[in-house]
Amino acid sequence: MYWSKYFIPTSKETPGGTEAVSHQLLLRAGLVNMLTSGVYSYLPLGLRVLRRIETIIREEMESIGARELFLPCLQPIELWQSTGRDQTLKEVMIRFEDKRGRPMCLGPTHEEVITDLVKQYVQSYRQLPVTLYQIQTKFRDEIRPRFGIVRACEFMMKDAYSFDRDQAGLQKNYDLMFVAYKKIFQRCGLDVVIREADSGAMGGSLSHEFLVPAPIGEDEVVIKKDGKEESQVAIELGHIFQLGTKYSQAQQALFLDEDGKRKPLIMGCYGIGVSRLIAAVIEKNHDDAGIVWPREVSPFDVQILPVQVKEKEILQVSEEIYRELEKKGFQVLLDDRDESAGRKFNDADLIGIPYRIVLGKHFLKEGKLEIKDRRSGTTEMVDKAGLIATMHHLLKNRQAS
Repeated sequence: MYWSKYFIPTSKETPGGTEAVSHQLLLRAGLVNMLTSGVYSYLPLGLRVLRRIETIIREEMESIGARELFLPCLQPIELWQSTGRDQTLKEVMIRFEDKRGRPMCLGPTHEEVITDLVKQYVQSYRQLPVTLYQIQTKFRDEIRPRFGIVRACEFMMKDAYSFDRDQAGLQKNYDLMFVAYKKIFQRCGLDVVIREADSGAMGGSLSHEFLVPAPIGEDEVVIKKDGKEESQVAIELGHIFQLGTKYSQAQQALFLDEDGKRKPLIMGCYGIGVSRLIAAVIEKNHDDAGIVWPREVSPFDVQILPVQVKEKEILQVSEEIYRELEKKGFQVLLDDRDESAGRKFNDADLIGIPYRIVLGKHFLKEGKLEIKDRRSGTTEMVDKAGLIATMHHLLKNRQAS
């Protein structure tokens, strides 16, 4: 992708009214734009990050047998009345009447909807277990949106639901999700703290939270450091629940067991704040110059930075390298703008792509390319002929670490 043909509106200035580093950098690096308080547009660079995180989630969900679907945002209030959660969550529900006078809401979550769907198709123990998931927009009328996309009124969530015949089946699915969540957060470059938690409005007998310590967190965790316990604030990224029969009983989601008796489905629920995850990654991966993306969630793998684009040879070789890297499967951004070297270097640091290939005076004099590691700041000079092998080696090692 050519920078001049992309849409990356970077800014030097810290936006007013922002207190979280992640919020500031998301805006400055041109990843998101605030439409109004708690409501954000994802710009092309931010959308690439979102899609890469979604890919990680999909791969891990599919690996444990979960199947993706997509549920509606519009939901009839009568579904929520069946479980009593029309009152439990009334403070955050966005409600309205459609033109036919039916009470509706924009879904803050989807337990009632998925239960209503599954009960229409699953009637026998032979059809169990079933595990379904989606990556979907949720809507919550937050009284005080905070920290940019961390606590927003419209946000992306991955929610999964398991349906089993007994507690043993639920426990098996719960354990699979537990491990999958650890892998997801690890691949996103985050070390999470896992703890047993209160199930709250979701209900059920058991739940676990997945949190990452960060200055903007709204939770608190105890961390062991040099043999001592230390309390830190943390962001909740995921929460899994053993719901049992709370929703299936209320909504009469029943199945016929092998003994011929009708029983309520045993449910589990598993959520990840996908958009919130982007903010958490930035909170844990930045420096004074900007974002430092972990390899798997970075919008691009490599950025090519020709210092003088008016030099025909530099621009020509930059484009050759760009095409070669793309053919080898790398995701590449070529900064072809006719801007000062300082502006281009500052923008490169700000958007935080893992590796930067610089073509400047060393290339003109010695035919050498400079590769800079955004995280460590180290540089390496290589010949053009050895560039592809070097990039394969660097990216492979970065992913493994």
